[in-house]
Amino acid sequence: MADGTGLSGVGRVLGLDLGSKRIGIAVSDRSGLIASPLDVLVRSGSERRDHEAIAKLVIEEGCERVVVGLPLSLDGSVGRAAKSAIAEVGRLATVVGVPVDTYDERLTTVSAERALMEAKMRADARRRVVDKVAAAVMLQSWIDRQANR
Repeated sequence: MADGTGLSGVGRVLGLDLGSKRIGIAVSDRSGLIASPLDVLVRSGSERRDHEAIAKLVIEEGCERVVVGLPLSLDGSVGRAAKSAIAEVGRLATVVGVPVDTYDERLTTVSAERALMEAKMRADARRRVVDKVAAAVMLQSWIDRQANR
């Protein structure tokens, strides 16, 4: 439950939507109640370099936790993509210096794309922001779930 200072003292949270080419990044406000899109990190070809860039953001944004979207299959099972994400999360956790959680991200990209289309955003503009919006959708869902515990 929220205690007036955020999510039971969780503090600011960084949300990640891992993709093979881009990583969508979102961040909660300081109260830990509202997620906002932050950035899109284009994969550099070096996972270590990408993880170091995320660790730098954790410090710059004052985050106390990272939540990574877990791409479960539509039936909720752990498929190839989820297994790959779980493995990467394990490696990321050794670099960022804060706790790293996973959270079901099924349909977050679809929700983000739909919202951007409803906002009448052109396709090329949507492609540039959909990953960070999907990260914000996932992070907000995680925040809401924490608040309802």
